[in-house]
Amino acid sequence: MDIRNLQGYASFFMTIFLVVMLYGYIVHLYRSEKKGEKDYEKYGKIALDDEVTSKPIEGDSHTKNESEEHK
Repeated sequence: MDIRNLQGYASFFMTIFLVVMLYGYIVHLYRSEKKGEKDYEKYGKIALDDEVTSKPIEGDSHTKNESEEHK
């Protein structure tokens, strides 16, 4: 077995691995959106609504935690 065969096998298996990872990520996004954990549609609109006066997508979690600790 020469180096060209090894490169061919490595390329094939790397492509299969990356396809599986891509589909796994897509399934993860779909499931987390269905569970209501995150709404990824809001993140898709960032490029369309990029004014300085635009409302933030998510509040600052650091300031929320500090205000909850003071109560």
